[in-house]
Amino acid sequence: MKPDVHAEVGKNSAFLDRELSQLMFNRRVLAQAEDKSIPLLERLRYLCIASSNLDEFFEVRVASLLAAAGTDGVLATHPALLATLSRISNECHALVTHQYNILNQEVLPELAASGVHLVRHNERTEAERAWVKDYFDTEVRPLLTPIGLDPAHPFPQVVNKSLNFIVSLSGKDAFGRGTAIAILKAPRVLPRVIRLPDGLSNRGGVSFCLLSSVIHAHISDLFAGREVIAYSQFRVTRDSDLWVDEDEVKNLRQALKGELQGRQFGTSVRLEVAINCPPELSQFLLDQFGLQQSRLYAVNGPVNLVRLTEIMDHVEDPSLRFAPFFPGSAQKPGSADIFAALRAHDILLHHPFQSFQTVIDFIRSAAHDSAVVAIKQTIYRTGMNSDLMEALITAARAGKEVTVIVELKARFDEEANINWADKLEQAGAQVVYGVVGLKTHAKVALVIRREEGKLKYYAHLGTGNYHPTTTKFYTDFGLLTCHPGISQEVNEVFIHLTSLTKPHRLTHLWLAPFALQNEIIKAIRNEARIARSGRPGRIIVKMNALVDESVIRALYAASKDGVKIDLIVRGACTLKPGVPGLSENIKVRSIIGRFLEHSRIYYFRNDLAHDVMLSSADWMSRNLFRRIEVAFPILDKALKRRVMSEGLNPYLKDNRNAWELEPDGHYQRRKARGKQGGFSAQQHLMETLGMPGAMIE
Repeated sequence: MKPDVHAEVGKNSAFLDRELSQLMFNRRVLAQAEDKSIPLLERLRYLCIASSNLDEFFEVRVASLLAAAGTDGVLATHPALLATLSRISNECHALVTHQYNILNQEVLPELAASGVHLVRHNERTEAERAWVKDYFDTEVRPLLTPIGLDPAHPFPQVVNKSLNFIVSLSGKDAFGRGTAIAILKAPRVLPRVIRLPDGLSNRGGVSFCLLSSVIHAHISDLFAGREVIAYSQFRVTRDSDLWVDEDEVKNLRQALKGELQGRQFGTSVRLEVAINCPPELSQFLLDQFGLQQSRLYAVNGPVNLVRLTEIMDHVEDPSLRFAPFFPGSAQKPGSADIFAALRAHDILLHHPFQSFQTVIDFIRSAAHDSAVVAIKQTIYRTGMNSDLMEALITAARAGKEVTVIVELKARFDEEANINWADKLEQAGAQVVYGVVGLKTHAKVALVIRREEGKLKYYAHLGTGNYHPTTTKFYTDFGLLTCHPGISQEVNEVFIHLTSLTKPHRLTHLWLAPFALQNEIIKAIRNEARIARSGRPGRIIVKMNALVDESVIRALYAASKDGVKIDLIVRGACTLKPGVPGLSENIKVRSIIGRFLEHSRIYYFRNDLAHDVMLSSADWMSRNLFRRIEVAFPILDKALKRRVMSEGLNPYLKDNRNAWELEPDGHYQRRKARGKQGGFSAQQHLMETLGMPGAMIE
């Protein structure tokens, strides 16, 4: 049965339900796990990605909906919200059932046939059972602390998404009391996937078992003199949004440090148990966490599928993975002086098909260049280890003016960003945390050199983060330029963010929250005006999400005026395409492939001016009004053509990884028709932009 993807305002609404649209994205990710043309370990990875996505959905979206209504006790006074939560619950339960069916009926059996075995207790040989028993006694049991519940031993604090066990016991404890329930926390320091030594069985290949299975097999050993009647693994998901009153705190970094410690114990939003967990035990847990029955998920397998990615670390068979890909370089061999190269022409980078090393070299060269007097950069996500951050620290220690705007509230990267902020300040950099109440999501960097007695500005602007790992897996564009108009406006943005003064009028950059939505709607309306005059109106946009109602209404109006609109939206999209009288000229597609589509491209034909803007911003209200975002133009005609030929046209042609959105909110996978050959945009870009001779899937 297809889920209802319509918003709570009714089936005649002009908008689709945002939460269900986001869950439809997870459906498309799960389809990758079912795709037999994809190597098996990569299918397992997609399964884990879908599970991770669902975790975050509960931690953020479901938690925010519940917070909006207060507590479960007052949901009855919010019928629209209650209906939304009910639809979400139905779809999430169906998704979870589907993902475990894929795991148990497809991925694990096919991995076993390929020599990768996840061995349950009843499938182990005697030699394997003996080894597991020894592993439990020497590595696991010493770290376990079972807690028998009584007034002196209350229900323990359970960390967000941690592995735990509930145990039902018979008889009396050592003190003659009938403590019937015990809770056991799995040590977080132990691996969740354990490789069994070779030679303990004749099944061949490599064999693994789960920590949960090891504990299950020997849980009775922890309760000498008592009978274990029943037990189950369980995991609770909690609200993981951090909140501080930014108007009240004097130091945001210190306030967030305190909040990070409490994130692990936020409000409970979901409970997962094993499928064979007795109803009385699951109800006991629901009562402890204050959850309704609809928030219970009984799963046929490990409660945390994300941990299965650890299997990939121990399997070397290359046939089970994507073939290695080596990105190409945007710079010609021998062009060591990046500033001289930029004075000659702008450099457009398309990650991960082209290496991010060029950006690292840009900042690193600036750090060591005696002519550079200042470096400014925004940081949203950068990871625990970063050559870029080390280069900024080097520059600060060398006496250069280094200004870094660190977004401390980048969700799930707060700790890393706080650590980098500490290190940068210790090195002498000027560190600020953006604007109170707004997240600094723009990806911009500026280098100022003294050349021939004058200051020269060099800028990097990107659609993605300055993160060394994600740049290998996320598709993004970046522009390196010394164009006076663009680079000096980048400096104006930095002055605005540090001084909190009103920014000067910007002619090249579209800046949120001040002008970005207005400029987008103005460009859409311009295409509509052109179409009404009888000339072709054309819009192509690529982004992660489209949910801003004002922008969608502008697109609907442009469609009615005859503008042809193609939208490439990876995730949530609340626009209904192809509705007669509303959006018959709009098509929406989503691309799910080897890499995560992350770039934002806005194209407006504009009477053959071919306006191309790249941006850090999706078309969502939060991006347009609650974040600092920058959209920047591609002015060079050759680079415009590259953006079109690499970032848009191949994705419109894709018939291997593309899904097309229907008016009712469902997606249909695009397939090659007739004699039409299969075409993958990502495969095409790997072949055309990757390093010559690189192995391609």
